[in-house]
Amino acid sequence: MSAPFDVLAEPVRRRILDLLRERPHLVGELTEQLGLTQPGTSKHLRVLRRAGLVKVRADAQRRWYELCPEPLAEVDAWLAPYRWMWADRFDALERRLDAMPDQPPTEQADQGDET
Repeated sequence: MSAPFDVLAEPVRRRILDLLRERPHLVGELTEQLGLTQPGTSKHLRVLRRAGLVKVRADAQRRWYELCPEPLAEVDAWLAPYRWMWADRFDALERRLDAMPDQPPTEQADQGDET
């Protein structure tokens, strides 16, 4: 069970997963968006691939990297018992927002004219 958690502990790897969530990317695209070197990006992709979080698809000379969300189900299952903590807070926030007036407060027009 530790593999996804160990892999996700690295912020760059989480950023790669965020980018791949949008669409498949080439290594060069990821390298540019991450501001890393190509070998650095490849190292992170190799770790993600070994953990089963990413798969690679060959297209002639190009390699497309895609997200494999199935291993994230393990993380989701581990988090499930903790969701009650957030649910209560989100419910309280929703009640607070519902109680707020729909109109934004007016500018402080009462401060007098500056004419």
